[in-house]
Amino acid sequence: MESETVELPLLPLRDIIVFPFMVLPLFVGRDKSVRALEKAMAEQKNIFLVAQKNPNTNEPTPSDLFETGTIANILQILKLTDGTMKVLVEGLQRGRIQMFRDNSEFNEVDVLKIEENSRITPDSKALMRSLGTMFDQYVKLNQKIPLEASSGLAGVAEPNRYADTIASYLVFKTKEKQDLLEVYDPSERLKKLLGVLKSELEIMKIEKRVHGRVRKQMERSQKEFYLNEQIKAIQKELGKRDEFKTDIDELNQKIKKAKMPKDVHAKSLKEIKRLEMMQPMSAEATVVRNYIEWLVDLPWKIDPKGEKIDVKDAKKILDEDHYGLEKIKERILEYLAVMKLTKKIKGPILCLVGPPGVGKTSLGQSIARSMGRKFVRISLGGVRDEAEIRGHRRTYIGALPGKIIQGMKKAGTINPVFLLDEVDKMSTDFRGDPSSALLEVLDPEQNHTFNDHYMEVDYDLSHVLFVATANVLHTIPQPLQDRMEIIRLPGYTELEKQVIAEKFLIPKKLEDHGLAKRKVNFPKNSIRKVIQEYTREAGVRSLDREIAALCRKIAKQVVENKKKPIPEISPAFIKKHLGTPPYKKGPEEKVEEIGVANGLAWTEFGGELLTIEVATAPGKGQLALTGKLGDVMKESAHAALSYVRSRADDLGLKKDFYQKQDFHIHLPEGAIPKDGPSAGITMACALVSALTGWPVNKDVSMTGEVTLTGKVLPIGGLKEKAFAAHRSKIPTILIPKENEKDLADIPAVVKRSVQFISVTNMDDVIENAFEHKFNLSRKKTPPRGKPRAGKGNKRPGAPGVKPPSPRPPLN
Repeated sequence: MESETVELPLLPLRDIIVFPFMVLPLFVGRDKSVRALEKAMAEQKNIFLVAQKNPNTNEPTPSDLFETGTIANILQILKLTDGTMKVLVEGLQRGRIQMFRDNSEFNEVDVLKIEENSRITPDSKALMRSLGTMFDQYVKLNQKIPLEASSGLAGVAEPNRYADTIASYLVFKTKEKQDLLEVYDPSERLKKLLGVLKSELEIMKIEKRVHGRVRKQMERSQKEFYLNEQIKAIQKELGKRDEFKTDIDELNQKIKKAKMPKDVHAKSLKEIKRLEMMQPMSAEATVVRNYIEWLVDLPWKIDPKGEKIDVKDAKKILDEDHYGLEKIKERILEYLAVMKLTKKIKGPILCLVGPPGVGKTSLGQSIARSMGRKFVRISLGGVRDEAEIRGHRRTYIGALPGKIIQGMKKAGTINPVFLLDEVDKMSTDFRGDPSSALLEVLDPEQNHTFNDHYMEVDYDLSHVLFVATANVLHTIPQPLQDRMEIIRLPGYTELEKQVIAEKFLIPKKLEDHGLAKRKVNFPKNSIRKVIQEYTREAGVRSLDREIAALCRKIAKQVVENKKKPIPEISPAFIKKHLGTPPYKKGPEEKVEEIGVANGLAWTEFGGELLTIEVATAPGKGQLALTGKLGDVMKESAHAALSYVRSRADDLGLKKDFYQKQDFHIHLPEGAIPKDGPSAGITMACALVSALTGWPVNKDVSMTGEVTLTGKVLPIGGLKEKAFAAHRSKIPTILIPKENEKDLADIPAVVKRSVQFISVTNMDDVIENAFEHKFNLSRKKTPPRGKPRAGKGNKRPGAPGVKPPSPRPPLN
């Protein structure tokens, strides 16, 4: 039954519903709300409490408020230091807003009091009893509600008060509480509350089971997994797997679009079925999902649009990016020509071998650009685990495919140019041999069924153009070398370096240092000075650094004084800013010395000039070898000494010279390891010079292995050694006769400045290495068991032979 209308100050509430007979504190801070409280305190201490529809609204209008609220009595009010108020209110009865009064100072409304029927009927009594039983269970399950709440209902007899008291304890949404507040009939309110409480009890029972299950699992696992396990248990109870199902649907769509081979497609569908049977948050589900994602992300088919194959354009691109390197360019163009004619060819396996800085890695990028293919590079330096190539098996935590499959995923195409950088730097330990794992990858007859341990399906690598790079070959296993086409990049001549600097290095460095638009003059004589006096290398990496250093100096001057003209990079400018040249234009020692000979050595960084020094001293024939020599080079030194002993008469030496002298052979730069037999003839010449007192011609360098009978055997790395002599301005090189075939690989510019003299034995070497002419007779081995006939030609003083000049008293 409805009663009269009263005029009351209005207090809007955020996310709070106050029921009749409910006592609770409120914190009030809005200006109008504070003044409404002051107005209520000044009169009858009654105020109307109503909830906002949107709690974020600061200035609510009538449309922002619910119509039904609670008339409350202010029991206590306390002003806080921050200007807000803490007020204790008690709900009296329901009310409904009839009219919203326009008041600028505070909100005021006309409220219609709702009179409720508190008569007890058999139906209401039954509802109250059922509700009380359920509320007792609710209190026991909900630890947030004190147990006294249940016993406090025993003294409540009115149905309306009974329902409102229970509603005030329940924890559910504001809208649901507002719906209860708007039910004016106590019996209907009891029924609605009974349904709400029954639903809450079901949820709490499920929650209790979830907590129980999680608690048991927590006893076997770490506490950090608590939240994930709780979510898993909730999903299992409620069946909420929508997001997981969406992920599976997406994977199915990707599988359809991936165009996989039949066996791979069947494997992926099998894994999808396994995934559907698993719990979303389980560790195994994560492993399976990652595996399927790898399958769908890999490229399986060649792009139907094809790749551009234009030999002329490819040649133009290769010439734009690199100067020289004709052999490798010709090989790439041959491959493109064959592929254009046949439309199908297995990718070649190229191995570029050469010293650092000659452009091996950048050449791989140019090959990809000339063919219109994607480029992928992986570094194998320091790799010592087979799993880096073949991947880890999925049984291991954190397993991933190997570098080959990872590179194919990165490329996004099945036919990229794949650069295997530093293939000679791999090593072996207890985890396997990665070079052996590469045998399948680099074999055109096998790599169409490459099997990664992680993927467990065959993958076709036959369309990939593999390009490997290495500094040396002796660290690459022979079976792996056999699968690759070896192309050597020996290094650049000074003329080639100058052209590279003019066309490539200088423009690039000017661009990098913001000097491209400024007129920076870099004359040719300055470039030559940097090449000859500040670098000594087979490649151009150090040259690139020196040019960058000069560009930095110019950039600094430009910034400090913009009006000052840019200086020319003259030889004087270079010496001022780069310091004293660390190298000389020609050989370091221009004066001929006794016991010193110029040899040539091959290193990982190109050819080098190798000076060999020999000193003699009174002693008992001991031979000392210094300079960090390897076993092979030590044996060459002994062979050279034995040869000199065997030719003592022809060289004008006493037969017992080796019994009264000690010999010391030294190779400078003792911290650098040296080995190999190619310094044999150089050691023999240095020994002859030290023992006879005649110097070796400093304009002659030599390389070759010597035998005990004086034969000169062939050596390797002639091209690199020729470049070293060319850089050092040595005009003559003595080479083994059998190495004449290697002269075809030496550039014409080197042949024009260096004379190559072929020698077959040490007599030829001594004849061309010394300005002094020794009386050397070419000995033939006499028949076995017969004495050697004739002794007149053994000594320099024999008839018809000019005796040698007196030599210094070295013995």
